[in-house]
Amino acid sequence: MLKQRVVFVHGTGAVGAAAWPRQHGLALDFDALFLRRAGYSGGETSGATEFLADKEIVLEALGSGGHVVAHDGGAPAAMLAAVEHPELVRSLVLCEPACLSLTVGLPVTDSYIAQHGHDAERPWEAPLSIVPGVPTLVLTGGWEPMYEEVAHYLAATGAIHRTAPGAHRPQDSAEGAALVKQFLRRRSNP
Repeated sequence: MLKQRVVFVHGTGAVGAAAWPRQHGLALDFDALFLRRAGYSGGETSGATEFLADKEIVLEALGSGGHVVAHDGGAPAAMLAAVEHPELVRSLVLCEPACLSLTVGLPVTDSYIAQHGHDAERPWEAPLSIVPGVPTLVLTGGWEPMYEEVAHYLAATGAIHRTAPGAHRPQDSAEGAALVKQFLRRRSNP
């Protein structure tokens, strides 16, 4: 039996497999692909996030379909792929998602934009909308109101929101890694 594909989309910092140290073992159960987003060389970005280029990287990696697990600035690309091709995305796991374009107009997001409007990375500009019908887990660390605001918004649209230790990288804690694994396993065995 063929393993279902899981595409991992990194945020800022480490890229590829290095960005997902607690998820390597999922390769035993899944066809795991650890991507490098557009503009990333080593661990540094060369400038502004390229949402549409990243979306194309995700779609190409999905092939005939699978699950997408994304962190921070990789989450907009995962959502864009799911909106454009929901038939390819069996589920989404969004860890500390920087999907601020969904929450523009809400107090914490607006405060963040006011403070960081000059930055090259501008997650509030991703052309996002909700992803109807795609099972979604939003995993946050419970430490940063901005990510919690995004998570609450997504939960109000049908996503499951869970909090795990680990601050900005809850997927690296034992509890967070277990939540990701459990969610993927449940969605891969209908």
